Amino acid sequence: MLAFNFDYYLPDTVQEAIDIYDSVRQEGKKPYYYGGGTEIISMGRVFNVIPDAVIDIKKIPECCGIGTDGKQLIFGSAVTLSSIYESGLFPLLGLAAGRIADHTIQCKLTLGGNLAGTIQYHETLLPLMLSESTIFIASPDGMRQAPIRDVLTSGKRLAPGELIIKVSLDAKFASLPYAHIKKSKTEKIGYPLVSLSALHSDGNLCLAASGLCEHPFRFNDIQIDNGQSAYEIVQQLQQGIPAPVLDDMEGSSRYRIFIFQRTAENIIREFREHKGKSDA
Repeated sequence: MLAFNFDYYLPDTVQEAIDIYDSVRQEGKKPYYYGGGTEIISMGRVFNVIPDAVIDIKKIPECCGIGTDGKQLIFGSAVTLSSIYESGLFPLLGLAAGRIADHTIQCKLTLGGNLAGTIQYHETLLPLMLSESTIFIASPDGMRQAPIRDVLTSGKRLAPGELIIKVSLDAKFASLPYAHIKKSKTEKIGYPLVSLSALHSDGNLCLAASGLCEHPFRFNDIQIDNGQSAYEIVQQLQQGIPAPVLDDMEGSSRYRIFIFQRTAENIIREFREHKGKSDA
């Protein structure tokens, strides 16, 4: 329950949602798009977020779609993390989604909410970066689509009024050997010290991380069948960390680096021995 009033809208189309947002903002009020509502509710209870209006997107068909045409996989922004996991469409994305918070939250938290929310980890972004996904966005300026790496990586955020409609990716990525390992301070559902998603493609290790820096990022791809030890490969990867490593209450920077090194080495060995599919 929230201790303040706000207007509630339930549009049927993307354009209606955009028009409502624009109209409310022009009145000098603060609107929020609403999918699962987990962040609005949790932050609203402590008055960190006080919307004048919420625009519920759960009736918009494009935002709620999940499926494949055989060539592309589609995930709407209002699809819950539990639905992504249960669909089995993209196992790596399912594993990442299934390790965020607990099952109760996963049944509410949406893909769009995790990608665009204020919590910095954005763990569903990792598989989407590795699979070269396309993001579809609507705003008062119209519709656009772009590689997700150009929109949400390196700490980039959506502009005010922009709404994620869906993401799509080539279905081939769902059949590649994969690994996802998350290490947290206490429970597996906690914020990550390090969360790594990986794909093995044509001898390349494709690796993305959350928890190391203030934003998720993708390492440069690197050959793992080149005669180097796992330790040597990880040392090369470590040189590609693009920003200072976090040092906070969850864990020191030295500890995060240590966890990253051991975890990345395990992934490399898993790919070499069993071709991935790890969710340790």
